[in-house]
Amino acid sequence: MVKAEKEQLNRTLSSHLNTIHETLQVFDQTASSSLEKVGWEDVIKMGDQVSRQATTVGMVWTGEIPDARAIEENISAYFNVLQGFLLLSHGSTVGAGPTLFSSIVASVKQIVDSSFRLMTESLSLYGSNIKDRKLSVPQLVGAVWEACSALKKTPGTNIIAIGRAMTQVAVSLKDVLREMNELKPASSDPIGEAYDRTNAETDCEPQDDNSTECDLGSDLSPDEMKVAQLAISVVSDTLSVVKELIRLITSLLRLENPNDSSNFVDYVENLLKLCQGIGVQIDEIGACLYPPQEVPAMKAASEKMYSILDDMLVVVEGLKGTLEAFQEACNRLRSSLRQLESELSSCNTVDLEAKVQSITLAN
Repeated sequence: MVKAEKEQLNRTLSSHLNTIHETLQVFDQTASSSLEKVGWEDVIKMGDQVSRQATTVGMVWTGEIPDARAIEENISAYFNVLQGFLLLSHGSTVGAGPTLFSSIVASVKQIVDSSFRLMTESLSLYGSNIKDRKLSVPQLVGAVWEACSALKKTPGTNIIAIGRAMTQVAVSLKDVLREMNELKPASSDPIGEAYDRTNAETDCEPQDDNSTECDLGSDLSPDEMKVAQLAISVVSDTLSVVKELIRLITSLLRLENPNDSSNFVDYVENLLKLCQGIGVQIDEIGACLYPPQEVPAMKAASEKMYSILDDMLVVVEGLKGTLEAFQEACNRLRSSLRQLESELSSCNTVDLEAKVQSITLAN
């Protein structure tokens, strides 16, 4: 009897899962601009309904004797609400740029995934004792609650979504800067250096993540340390450029409300891509600072940053805001890049001379 009921419930669930999978295909692209845009507040309210429905699922499954008919009705009710949530969410993507659309899709899929786990794993417990159900089902319901709660933190407009993404670039730059500031030069005292090396061998203890407490950057030569200091200036000035860019966009938002202006959104989306691109180059430079330093890779990253800065200024000029502070930040960054490139060129020359000398001595 239980086996037959479970098979019927599985058929019902599979049918609803297939329907949801088909509905998810609408998120392959944003909703047509000809449709009426759904307000984000309405999406959040529907998300609350999904959360409440998950609570009902939990109550049914943790009861003494779950009734097959009640469960089947509960499955249908849950997926009807979920289907409505998906359609409303897609309706909110009218006029959404790539960044906002990506944020909405990520939040929606989190709710769908947690819902699928709730229903499929709960059904797998059909016929099991109440202790097992009370142990597992509340955790599954909690995952749906968390996903629905996270929906409230999802940006509701293009500008908010882009602003958060741009701020994340600044946060990443701060992380790189902090790591660079932890780089230390090697000891110039041979005895002290040997002592430090002995201590390093005895004091370093493996951690849970298979790493050690040793500072990976503790053996930079004086020349490598000079490159590191110049790279720190580059990262610091890059952070200033991003901050000035955020201030510029914020100042324009105070003057008007361009959230629905497709031209403004396009400009800011382009700036975000450029910011993310410059962040990639900073990551590359940071990774190349550990000995042996990768000079060619750092030079290549520096050249790409020049190009990104040029593109950024072209886009910013189209915004017609007050550009002086931003331009000054860009000029400081260019100056830091020139100093770094000069030192890197010097490093290449020294390396070449050392190689030539070694060949001469060998002959």
